[in-house]
Amino acid sequence: MGFLRNIVQVATTWVIASFYGSLVLFYVVLRIIRRGPRAFFGYKVRQDRPKCLDDPELGTHGYVRLKSSGLRFHYVAAGERDKPLMLCLHGFPECWYSWRHQLKAFRNSYRVVAPDLRGYGETESPQPFGYWGWPNFSVSHLTNDVRELIEALGYSSCTLVAHDWGGVVAWQFAIDHPDLVDKLIVMNIPHPGIFAKYMATHFSQFRRSWYMFLYQLPWLPEILVKSFDFQMMYGAFKGKDMGCKRRDAVTEEDLEAFKYTFARPGVNISAAINYYRAMLKQPPRSYKGTKVTCPTLMIWGDQDAALEVGLTEGTDKFVPDFTLKMVPGASHWVQQDQPQVVNGIMRDWLKA
Repeated sequence: MGFLRNIVQVATTWVIASFYGSLVLFYVVLRIIRRGPRAFFGYKVRQDRPKCLDDPELGTHGYVRLKSSGLRFHYVAAGERDKPLMLCLHGFPECWYSWRHQLKAFRNSYRVVAPDLRGYGETESPQPFGYWGWPNFSVSHLTNDVRELIEALGYSSCTLVAHDWGGVVAWQFAIDHPDLVDKLIVMNIPHPGIFAKYMATHFSQFRRSWYMFLYQLPWLPEILVKSFDFQMMYGAFKGKDMGCKRRDAVTEEDLEAFKYTFARPGVNISAAINYYRAMLKQPPRSYKGTKVTCPTLMIWGDQDAALEVGLTEGTDKFVPDFTLKMVPGASHWVQQDQPQVVNGIMRDWLKA
């Protein structure tokens, strides 16, 4: 029955992906007709790192090579090495820089480390590049990266802070490695035991998650991400629906920093998309009875255009020591949209 269920799931996923792919292809053709193929396919390779990424107030750049994968991980660290570790995991389509406000805010109390995740920014991507590399981005690979990263940084545990895809990894890491997580803070990402069931019973969330199905297709998502010189990122961070609600929460320079993540020479642009491919291509896990044992804080911007507020409901069934804090008027990018509010919530909870 399990094998048959997986076959049905894969077939259903491809049907939905093909439907959205057809719609997007129609959209692509219209855009090419209106603005020309040179504009659509034109994008700039970023040779130089934007200056904001080298701001000394954010910390110092470092690199470690992980044991099992051999990948070189890039990170930025702020705070003294003898302080407890606060490890911050970013989401899509971001990089370590999405934690710029937290690096400055918590450096006096923690050794704050914000890495580029596997395949992002200056962290290496495993071979093969492209669509067929998706098996290297399974959640098990990603959680092992976190485990080895903590060890490579010289720590035995951490306060784990995460947003979006980083939160997917953080939830699973806290479940599998409770001894390595002192406290967990997740932002705008639901517990894995809630998301699939909620999406199956709430068509409004299913519609919001259309891109997850589109990303299952080969080559088309990569073309869309790069089109019009990564215009997708402008829509994500500064667009009317998905973007930050606070004006200048993400400046033009900040936006260029995120574009640099995807436009560096030799970058594997498929890496970030392969996170989604691996997630849907592998059999779902049953989370019935699974608990996160460490104290957990969930921060949620209530104007998230990708994830509904209803996804927060029922989290306490999986997390006995659970605190939920809403940030009114904040978008999906809550720690960038309202950094002072988020930092205040974090600080008060960590002190309690």
